[in-house]
Amino acid sequence: MNYQKLLFGILLFSVLVSNAAAVNLLNPESSGKPQIDDPDPSRFSVCYGNTCHTVEHVSLSPQQWEAVREFFLPLAETPEQERSQIANAIAYLEVEVGKQINSLGDRGGNLKGFGSSSNQLDCVDESTNSTSYMRMMEKDGLFQFHRVDKKRQHGFLIIGGWPHSTAAIQETGSGKRWAVDSWFHDNGTKPDIVTMKKWKAGWRPENN
Repeated sequence: MNYQKLLFGILLFSVLVSNAAAVNLLNPESSGKPQIDDPDPSRFSVCYGNTCHTVEHVSLSPQQWEAVREFFLPLAETPEQERSQIANAIAYLEVEVGKQINSLGDRGGNLKGFGSSSNQLDCVDESTNSTSYMRMMEKDGLFQFHRVDKKRQHGFLIIGGWPHSTAAIQETGSGKRWAVDSWFHDNGTKPDIVTMKKWKAGWRPENN
């Protein structure tokens, strides 16, 4: 009986430690430069190197930001159209920012880019950067049907699988939340935008 209690205690301790590690992975303390809480095209932060290990401050020229605005023209008539515009704008920004932080060769997932000379981004990096991009878009009045939501997570290692993080938006009319997940694909590819309910259930793109 005591032996069974000991085994149960060890298992419970392992679960708690694993879950604590998952929380730390998804909410890391960044090294280097501080994150910019109020991003602006003239100065904003991006991170890379897994769990935002490295933070850089970058900027976009007025011409580059004007190119972002053009993704939202003509004005969207539905939330669905606007989500497509958001995805296209994020893909463009990944490329423009990638030129500054040597991440053009970032590969989807965590393993495809192993050994690459290009800086790689995990889901924490991706979700953090996408959130900054969308905050700048929202601040510039480019959203009609959405607002930027806080990042979301699912999974806690032993319970619920490996932890995963995503940027998120919320429809201003219906209140429906959407995951904006750019981790699955290579740099410059449009992020997947799926309902938060589906994403929380462990959604993955086909053939991934």
